Amino acid sequence: MDKVVGQKSAYAYLYPAIDPFDRRMLDVGDGHQVYFEQCGNPDGIPVVVLHGGPGGGCSPAMRRYFDPTVYRIILFDQRGCGRSRPHASVVANTTWHLVADIELIRNTLGIEKWAVFGGSWGATLSLIYAQAHPERVLGLALRGVFLMTQAELDWFYGGGAGKFWPDLWDRFTAIIPPEERDDLIAAYNRRLFSSDRSEEVKYARAWASWENALAAIDSDGATGEAPAEYARAFARLENHYFVNAGFLAPHQQILHPDQMAKIAHIPGVIVQGRYDMICPPTSAYNLSKSWDNSRLTMVGRAGHALSEPGISAALVHSMDLFGEQGHFFGV
Repeated sequence: MDKVVGQKSAYAYLYPAIDPFDRRMLDVGDGHQVYFEQCGNPDGIPVVVLHGGPGGGCSPAMRRYFDPTVYRIILFDQRGCGRSRPHASVVANTTWHLVADIELIRNTLGIEKWAVFGGSWGATLSLIYAQAHPERVLGLALRGVFLMTQAELDWFYGGGAGKFWPDLWDRFTAIIPPEERDDLIAAYNRRLFSSDRSEEVKYARAWASWENALAAIDSDGATGEAPAEYARAFARLENHYFVNAGFLAPHQQILHPDQMAKIAHIPGVIVQGRYDMICPPTSAYNLSKSWDNSRLTMVGRAGHALSEPGISAALVHSMDLFGEQGHFFGV
């Protein structure tokens, strides 16, 4: 298990900003249009980037974790968020729809195999995709691991993280009547899907603020007010997936031995902030113990955010190694 401590701004470790050479809207069925783009070297090593949330969408900074002369970088906005349409829709929007969309993008681009890069929910989706299609994955680079378990949801929405951030926890829970606070995910669900636009935005902003305030280790708890449409998509999609336990049956749980056996041969790197309040390190640690062909890099002074300097440094270093040698582990 490596230890990495970042000192500089995250941007100091990233490659220069680049623009896509290809942008498209792809009809994935069920009334959904999914935005995807390609950057970097059209003949390079393909890598698909899976954003967090669910509902977070991609950002231009995500293009910069890869040497653009080495990698063919594919980013896309998952159903219902970012530039994909319809916005904030949870109709025909499950984990398995997203896995099918990833495969459709791969087939549309004529890619046989690709590396998969994802953080938070993107790490969840990366693992589930790899377990469903192991023959298509060259390697996995994961950050801020979330395994879509009830224990993780209980930590973040049941008061665990609130013990470290009692002021923000109070703000998150205070707008819910006391008699509903035993299940905050369900309580927020009723309001995020009330069909009252102003009510949905109000509770979406509260939902997003609770998560965003805890993302970075240097956070002072102030997040500002998220744009209404972003917050509404982010909160509705996250809540929809969490109410439905990620649409995973017991035998489909990521750490189920049968599922882990499917990716045993795939090389992986796991980059985890030691002080991640959103996705506690125990998930990354347990994943690494179940996956012999992985390496866990625990970043000593970092929280959850992709923008943490140590996390960015470790991810860029890992992708450089993979580009040079086809694995994440050095010589």
